[in-house]
Amino acid sequence: MKKSLLILLSGFFVLISIEKIQAQSPSKSKSMKLWYKTPANATIKDDISTYKDDAEWLKALPLGNGSLGVMVFGDVNKERIQLNEESMWSGSPQDSDNPEAFNSLAEIRNLLFQGKYKEATELTNKTQVCIGSGSGKGQGYKVPFGSFQTMGDLWLDFNKTDAYQNYHRELDLTDAVARVSYTQNGVNFKREIFTSSPDQVMVAKFTADKKGKISFRCSMDRPERFTTFSEGNELVMSGALSDGKGGDGLQYMARLKAVCKNGTLTCKDGKLTFTNADEVILYLSASTDYKLEYPTYKGRDYKTITKINLEKSSKKTYEQLLKEHISDYQKYYSRVNIELSKAEKDLIPTDERLAAFKDSQNDPHLVELMFQYGRYLIISSSRPGTLPANLQGIWSNKIKTAWNGDYHTNINLQMNYWPVEVANLPEMHLPLFDLISSLVEPGTKTAKTHYHANGWVVHPITNVWGYTSPGEAASWGMHTGAGAWICQHIAEHYAFTGDKDFLKKMYPVLKSSVAFSLSWLVKDPKTGLLVSGPAASPENSFITPEGTKNQISMGPTHDQQVIWSLFDDFILVSKELGIKDDFVNEVSEAQKQLLGSKIGEDGRLLEWAIPFEEADAGHRHMSHLFALHPGSQINVLDTPDLAAAAKKSLNFRLANGGGHTGWSAAWLISLYARLLDSENALDNVNRVLVKCTNPNLFGSHPPFQMDANFGFTAGVSEMLIQSYKNIVQLLPALPTQWSDGTVSGLVARGGFEVNMNWSKGELKTATIKSKLGNTCVLQTKENLIIKNAKTEVSKVIINGNPYFRTIFKTESGKVYEVTTN
Repeated sequence: MKKSLLILLSGFFVLISIEKIQAQSPSKSKSMKLWYKTPANATIKDDISTYKDDAEWLKALPLGNGSLGVMVFGDVNKERIQLNEESMWSGSPQDSDNPEAFNSLAEIRNLLFQGKYKEATELTNKTQVCIGSGSGKGQGYKVPFGSFQTMGDLWLDFNKTDAYQNYHRELDLTDAVARVSYTQNGVNFKREIFTSSPDQVMVAKFTADKKGKISFRCSMDRPERFTTFSEGNELVMSGALSDGKGGDGLQYMARLKAVCKNGTLTCKDGKLTFTNADEVILYLSASTDYKLEYPTYKGRDYKTITKINLEKSSKKTYEQLLKEHISDYQKYYSRVNIELSKAEKDLIPTDERLAAFKDSQNDPHLVELMFQYGRYLIISSSRPGTLPANLQGIWSNKIKTAWNGDYHTNINLQMNYWPVEVANLPEMHLPLFDLISSLVEPGTKTAKTHYHANGWVVHPITNVWGYTSPGEAASWGMHTGAGAWICQHIAEHYAFTGDKDFLKKMYPVLKSSVAFSLSWLVKDPKTGLLVSGPAASPENSFITPEGTKNQISMGPTHDQQVIWSLFDDFILVSKELGIKDDFVNEVSEAQKQLLGSKIGEDGRLLEWAIPFEEADAGHRHMSHLFALHPGSQINVLDTPDLAAAAKKSLNFRLANGGGHTGWSAAWLISLYARLLDSENALDNVNRVLVKCTNPNLFGSHPPFQMDANFGFTAGVSEMLIQSYKNIVQLLPALPTQWSDGTVSGLVARGGFEVNMNWSKGELKTATIKSKLGNTCVLQTKENLIIKNAKTEVSKVIINGNPYFRTIFKTESGKVYEVTTN
């Protein structure tokens, strides 16, 4: 009896120990899954005639391999897999440069210097904007500018209306696989879907726990301009999109193939049909004839590509395809782990926990999930060799996509790529550089035609057809600082990676952008300093002393900041490459003569060179705060007065309703983090989740835009680690709500990979892996001990608080252990 009791008690304590271990294990207690108890309704039609979001589409789950994107609804009786291909663009190359623009440029500048803003704006709108159709004011799908569009839909009709139980669907961020399971008529069904980058196909597997129970019919369509037909045992959808000039433009093809275990498969009348199968595997490949090559943008053998992809992938086993997909994906995704709380709430479906967050605003695991989701989305929509992620990443269900689904270069495209370096995904940055490089030739033509300027220019919008002209209205279209801003990413990639081969390749692109800015700058007759213009401060307006509302001025703060940053980057990378010539000297001298950021009488950072009143005090753009983030010219370390003025501007903007769009709120996270204001940074983390996040965690402008997701990940990273001015700050903006946690794999400029854990708001231990062998300067609230390294320690006061700076030399490849004193 005693022996039996002892065995029973032993088993009891073992059980307790196992449960304790499971409770403490992040891999067991915390998953990185979006999951739901109900499907997205595949039978409700999208409204493709407007920008309005479609509610059910925003419940579907995204998959992508950089070139092929799909949205999985998970509906039971009739499933919809909405299809996208990275280059699925209507429109065509167009010449919207205005050869008459230069003739009025000097007069516009003189009017602006004289304070005649209304006259200057009228003349700017008359002479400086694009000619031809431009972007069609958001109607690009009808004109040559074009629009990113849906490729269409793959429909799976199970020909049932029966009830179902035990429904579950999920997107697992750790392996990039969507899964659906349910019970219907006593049979347990499962679906598993992924998009493979190694094999360039979507793969979908359908199984049941009873034989002969899988029967359904496949078809493909899209809202317009398509033909679907059978070709052997394959289903093909193809067509040509509108070129915006009354003819056919880009040509495309989607090809579907299937393998079924037992049962029968028939392919006729544009449909694939499966009857009484044990298992079905679908393979889908898609491509277009697009090539990112100016000026034709044509030449991809899309028909052969789709056929070869299916032939190769269908010869592999499902297990092999899945294994290769997961291995390829995880080599990127698994670099970073994050845990902001020990608390676990993953028993709550994602849509329910998002709804609950609106009341609690305290769910660190939801923040973790959203952070990793941003990393997942950039891996899925931007791979080496693909086009960069657009306003909607790679996912659109429209013909008329919001803002054409284009590349907005007055913040949105840049924000897409803010997280890639710090979140350890530098390879995903490469498509952006391919796009930038492709803009040099058309941008050089625009600079010469419009402004008789050197170098290349791009304005606030561009597309896959090399559009670099201004927009149709000066109020938003005269943003000549876009090239300077987008080129910031060249120096950023080098700062994190130290890749000199990359730098040598991109140096001419950077230099040519600098050449444009040098040509564009003129002396302000009152100050003698260099200013840019005519230019807008994206996308805000000001009130003149006469009471008129205008957008155009000389030397708006944003323009001055991005040009200063461009010059600074150019000077630094020239030094890195050992280049010191007359041009570098000219740039250095010009940088010293730039009209810098100024503080107004009320203590705020001025948005324009003159203290105008904002027409919209709560405007979504914080363009004049570029120098705080993503730039670093203004910072709390060495420009405290300007940083304080920036904070005052930020608070004023918010007090008047700012941050009301998803990307704008996401930007606020990073801006407040740079000010070391952790609680306001957290408030805007919450703002994104409460006001600007859809059930599938897609960000919202509204309508849906992907930049909020990427900006969110960048912002959370900025709260945990910052690196600029050659200083790496650990936990610089850690809010009290995240008092205990760990993070691994984040990267700092200078090539330092950082792991950290903290408790009660204080750093406990860290490791610093030096990738490049640079000297490391750590800034922390705690005094640090660096094992196996000689250190120099000093104290600084920032915002009235003491910080330690620990300096030590590193060796490339070596890991340094950090503890607190």
